[in-house]
Amino acid sequence: MTALHLRGVVLPEGEERDLWIVNGRIRAEAVPGAETIVDGGYLVPGLVDAHCHIGLAVEDLDGAAQQAEQDRDAGTLLIRDCGSPLDTSPLQERLDLPRIVRAGRHIARPKRYIRGIAEEVDPHDLPRIVAEQAAAGDGWVKLVGDYIDRDLGELAPLWPDDILAEAMKVAHEAGARVTAHVFGPDALAGLIDAGIDCIEHGTGLTDDTIAAMVEHGTALVPTLINIETFPGIAAAGAGKFPRYADQMLDLHARVRPTVRYAIEAGIPVYAGTDAGGGIAHGRIVDEIIALHEAGMTTEQALGAASWTARGWLGWSGIQESSAADIVAYAEDPRVDLNALRHPTRMILRGRVLH
Repeated sequence: MTALHLRGVVLPEGEERDLWIVNGRIRAEAVPGAETIVDGGYLVPGLVDAHCHIGLAVEDLDGAAQQAEQDRDAGTLLIRDCGSPLDTSPLQERLDLPRIVRAGRHIARPKRYIRGIAEEVDPHDLPRIVAEQAAAGDGWVKLVGDYIDRDLGELAPLWPDDILAEAMKVAHEAGARVTAHVFGPDALAGLIDAGIDCIEHGTGLTDDTIAAMVEHGTALVPTLINIETFPGIAAAGAGKFPRYADQMLDLHARVRPTVRYAIEAGIPVYAGTDAGGGIAHGRIVDEIIALHEAGMTTEQALGAASWTARGWLGWSGIQESSAADIVAYAEDPRVDLNALRHPTRMILRGRVLH
């Protein structure tokens, strides 16, 4: 394989450097005869979508691959897949698709999530199914923490606290981390106290649960562009479930200040679009901009979808011997995040993507 050469301002350090790529790895020392593919501009560690669904709402792996291609073309080179009924592990062998960190299937109680998506289990079976999904995924397990209870007509938790604690122990002993879909406030304390590693959406966070997340080191992926769908969800359910509709409208109305408080409190916050879950793939830049509007600096918001998110998922940024997953831009995205919409070059696994 021909060695590649790039010159540009490397983020997050902000220093102009020369880099070389050999056998998919970054080198800091010059490699004679390397082909220069970037000369100037800004070099960003491959973007990350930390809440994405590859294989959701499609029939087969071809459809899932098309979803991954859409994300890749927007600069996303690493995906944490947050649950899919389709086994997408064969896509991990394709060198032209983003790296995918899989969570297996969602885990929910019967009739307490979207039909056909989750592994539906009774509460006493949760630890056993968590063990199975930990083995099926790539170090993550995805729970449904709350959803509409049709008998109550509103959002309600799915799992007893003691069962959650046992399930977290099982996952952690298997070397897996656990995350959960949570919209409302009532399920959060039990999940956090049980030792969950991440909360998805988190629109129902309060001062107490934000403090608990800080204490436990729990991460948050707020999926802000997904939350923009809440008014439509409320309108669709208002006739049959008016309390649920009111909940969703209230959560939507206060999501930006809620996320701002979480950021200011020091909760690790990462960018995730919820693509596939009613959101189109390829919208990571919209989520980065939404995080900035919610209170992050431009550099923090970019890091939440690049170097800090990569570190959280076990991948490095742009440094000696790290995997060569790089996106180049002509303009500084720290000045205007919309620059992220116009990559000039993408390198994935040391290969130039065309």
